[in-house]
Amino acid sequence: MLETYAARYPGMEAGTVGDALRLLRRASLLLRELDAYFSAHGLSQSRFLVLVVIDREPEATGLLASVIADRLDISRPVVTETVKALTQAGLLTSVPDPDDGRARRIALTTRGQAVLADRLPGYFALIAEFMGRADEPTA
Repeated sequence: MLETYAARYPGMEAGTVGDALRLLRRASLLLRELDAYFSAHGLSQSRFLVLVVIDREPEATGLLASVIADRLDISRPVVTETVKALTQAGLLTSVPDPDDGRARRIALTTRGQAVLADRLPGYFALIAEFMGRADEPTA
């Protein structure tokens, strides 16, 4: 089928497009498995990633929501809602920034550290198992 398009569109390289489509398919399959993993543990991918981004800065006294948004390349409203949910769940805490009273520093609570430490092994195992599988044929 891609060869048909390549014949109609001379700038299209069937092999390159095929490779890209297979990559997108694999990424989609991995994301579905990760979504199922997080859902089974009461998390979402965005909530998990917020915890990870904060955890990667152990020397910091927390991160600003704008920093989290920039690091994850997601909108600030999404970060705000995610942080709110994680705070209500007791996984994050939010304290005024000493340099800017309007801003708040977001940090992991002890419970948040424990939840993340409990989820990371399964996350890494899922990725390792997925990457060890042969590419699945595409339709």
